[in-house]
Amino acid sequence: MRPLATLAALAVLAVPLPANAQDAEAGRDLFRQNCVACHGPQAGGNGPMAEILAVPTPNLRLLAQGNGGRFPLYRVAARIDGRDPLLAHGGPMPLFGSAFEGEDVALKTEAGQPILTSRPIADLLAFLELIQE
Repeated sequence: MRPLATLAALAVLAVPLPANAQDAEAGRDLFRQNCVACHGPQAGGNGPMAEILAVPTPNLRLLAQGNGGRFPLYRVAARIDGRDPLLAHGGPMPLFGSAFEGEDVALKTEAGQPILTSRPIADLLAFLELIQE
């Protein structure tokens, strides 16, 4: 191998590959810790707190169905991170304090537009997208 080619190959190997921005398993854990009381263990909107809320709790498994078959990543991220506050969440989400804070990661919306959100929210989005019916 030529010295220049060897250096080029080593340079490519030395560049860190981007980590997967979303971890659905970590998202499942976050969901179980923070969302089950209202949304239910299967995300069907039937958690033990759902009946006392003023706003009906949605079935989170049907979000893609209500959006032409595509998971509405931006809309869901905006609800969780507070860009689109929901009164049932007590105002801006999350009301769970630092549960959804963390390193920022970039995601592409269903329209291909990039958004920044925290890694925990990205993980939660991955889990919710995974469970769509």
